[in-house]
Amino acid sequence: MKGYEQQDVYIYNSLSKTKEKFVPLHAGAVGMYVCGPTVYSNVHMGNCRTFLSFDLVFRYLKHLGFKVRYVRNITDAGHLENDGESGDDPILKKARIEKLEPMEVVQKYTVDFHTIMALFNALPPSIEPTATGHIIEQIEIVEKIIAAGYGYEKNGSVYFDVVKFNKDHAYGKLSGRKLEDMITNTRELAAQSEKKNPQDFALWKKAEPQHIMRWPSPWSDGFPGWHLECTAMSTKYLGNQFDIHGGGMDLKFPHHECEIAQAEASTKQSPVNYWMHANMLTLNGKKMSKSTGNNILPNELISGRNDILSKAFSPTVAKFFMYQAHYRSILDFSNEALLASEKGFQRLLDAYHSIDDLPTASSHGLEIAKWRQSCYAAMNDDFNSPILIAQLFEAVKFINAVKDGSASVSEADRTLLKETMSNFIFDVLGLEDAASEGSKVTEKLNGAVALLIELRNRARANKDFDTSDRIRDELAAVGIQLNDGKEGTSFSLN
Repeated sequence: MKGYEQQDVYIYNSLSKTKEKFVPLHAGAVGMYVCGPTVYSNVHMGNCRTFLSFDLVFRYLKHLGFKVRYVRNITDAGHLENDGESGDDPILKKARIEKLEPMEVVQKYTVDFHTIMALFNALPPSIEPTATGHIIEQIEIVEKIIAAGYGYEKNGSVYFDVVKFNKDHAYGKLSGRKLEDMITNTRELAAQSEKKNPQDFALWKKAEPQHIMRWPSPWSDGFPGWHLECTAMSTKYLGNQFDIHGGGMDLKFPHHECEIAQAEASTKQSPVNYWMHANMLTLNGKKMSKSTGNNILPNELISGRNDILSKAFSPTVAKFFMYQAHYRSILDFSNEALLASEKGFQRLLDAYHSIDDLPTASSHGLEIAKWRQSCYAAMNDDFNSPILIAQLFEAVKFINAVKDGSASVSEADRTLLKETMSNFIFDVLGLEDAASEGSKVTEKLNGAVALLIELRNRARANKDFDTSDRIRDELAAVGIQLNDGKEGTSFSLN
């Protein structure tokens, strides 16, 4: 029997604002879409928290035996700032600053995003579509919205008529905002606006002459609206209706609200059954911001090259720290909290590694099967990772009690204890064992040095002694000593 048939999972649905029992559209299968990064800068720790929150959801559903199609997009089309309506295009702005082609910027920061996600041991999504790869699909959706009477063209741009849509539907149902209040609180920019109503949003924007990223459409050479991209990519790969849509809390309005409106206007169906939103990460009690300097990037955290933390922390420790708070709560990033998490994670690993050496007896002090279900109960309750971690530390207490003789464990329960801890620490939370991390580094180092030795041997055979000496000397400079002998070249670390 599959795990999902034994466990009832409840998800807090941002749409209904209640926890609901998770019932997928198709038994045993889950369709999940998460808004990915706009790739014009290095991914920061706040972004990482969002993506790691949904990595946890992905891992747990897979662990239960669901077949999960996880779609997470890359926004590379270069929408405008200010909710995709006006201002600079951040990708073009970065291209000017770095003197690069826009798609060089996209490639550079897409690679950075993938590198950082790999460092945090996040599973790659099932499909990772790009906005630029789905222009045709976006144009088709605009045409459907116009045909339905909710879109209008003005001077080569196309806008979504929010006021007209709201007469037939409920615009604002996800964020809880009422259109009447939005209209009252909106400053009128009448003369300079092409829009019928200030609340209308762009489906397609006509490109100004200086705008590099542009595509032909029935209305103009231009580019898609920000909100349109996710509607096109989610429905293409998951259908007009799918199970879960996730993203950061900051995307609830206007981005996700507009996605719902676009989908309902073009398909006459509500697109998503469960809307999930991860909360923000603060730093030392204040909002993370590059402009104020109250910000830290993953590489600065891992390397220790920053003015905020006292030392370097591993990606696993940072991830463990983030999972000690529920994904829907604000979490404050601080040196003291990371130091405590580092100690806690080491205690957890030490206890896990000592399980095989525990003495066994016919009786035990902890009901392992009952404790195991409490771990599932935590995750079944809206993926409550802090409660799960608390349950794992209950096991740590029990393991230490067995060690000092105040509790005992049967051989069968010792096996179940280790299997359960392994499942939740490594498979569900996706944490990495420092010992295994070290062995991976050693394996990679061995491979890299072996390649350099081969290149050096080839250079010596070709009498290119400058290159061979340079390889030897530069390896020595970083503490890797090459040793030439009768059986070939080996290396040692100084």
